[in-house]
Amino acid sequence: MVAPSVCSSSSSSSDGSSSNTKAWIVHGIVAGVAIAVAVGARAYLGRFGKFRSRVVGIIPARFASSRFHGKPLVHILGKPMIQRTWERAKLAATLDHIVVATDDDKIAECCRGFGAHVIMTSESCRNGTERCNEALQKLEKKYDIVVNIQGDEPLIEPEIIDGVVKALQAAPDAVFSTAVTSLKPEDAFDPNRVKCVVDNRGYAIYFSRGLIPFNKSGEVNPQFPYLLHLGIQSYDSKFLKIYPELQPTPLQLEEDLEQLKVLENGYKMKVIKVDHEAHGVDAPEDVEKIESYMRERNLS
Repeated sequence: MVAPSVCSSSSSSSDGSSSNTKAWIVHGIVAGVAIAVAVGARAYLGRFGKFRSRVVGIIPARFASSRFHGKPLVHILGKPMIQRTWERAKLAATLDHIVVATDDDKIAECCRGFGAHVIMTSESCRNGTERCNEALQKLEKKYDIVVNIQGDEPLIEPEIIDGVVKALQAAPDAVFSTAVTSLKPEDAFDPNRVKCVVDNRGYAIYFSRGLIPFNKSGEVNPQFPYLLHLGIQSYDSKFLKIYPELQPTPLQLEEDLEQLKVLENGYKMKVIKVDHEAHGVDAPEDVEKIESYMRERNLS
């Protein structure tokens, strides 16, 4: 097991993103805009492009993770994971501000050390969405969109952050947006890799820790384009205030996936597909995998 350590400040770094990623995002955004126009959404977009224009990125982080204690502070090639996530988020063009929301003093001290704005939140927050909502209420400025940037995707691409923001801006009937990528066959039955299915207009139908769709053979169909959910999502800020008041739902509790509470209550969720090599850190053994990946590609 890799032991987490309190961090020291390091300078930020970045790597290039693939043109395929940008192409997928552009495709998703263009489709979203077309749909919005088709349903007469121009009025919602507001004059001068001001619809949902103010955007804040929030990185929720807690020390007492059940699967990986102290995960935000674990070092990846010399930098704590929370710092790497923050540095990647800083490169996104659509974010007006970025904060770290945490209930832990060690995480707060670490983040302030590398220059992040930190908001202390309650230990009673049941998930990242509720932590984002509490942080939003404590911010002095008002924002239209909140982007929940999962701290366990330290190689998240800035274009993906921008993509989910623009998708939500282009879909006024949605209160939530997120991203998916192609699922690797070897991850098909990994419960830590959340799967997603969408309708033909790009809205989420369901999320599951199991393989969806499931066929009669019980095996992976190599011809089917299974989708892997990425740990990035944005919310309309007005909806985010409502979210904690919604009672837990059966599917949410069974799958332990907070997105399902949104769908079970009848809200729409826009999904974009991106070409992204997902490297989420769910368990201690994932640290070695992501470090090997970064060394192979000279990512510092």
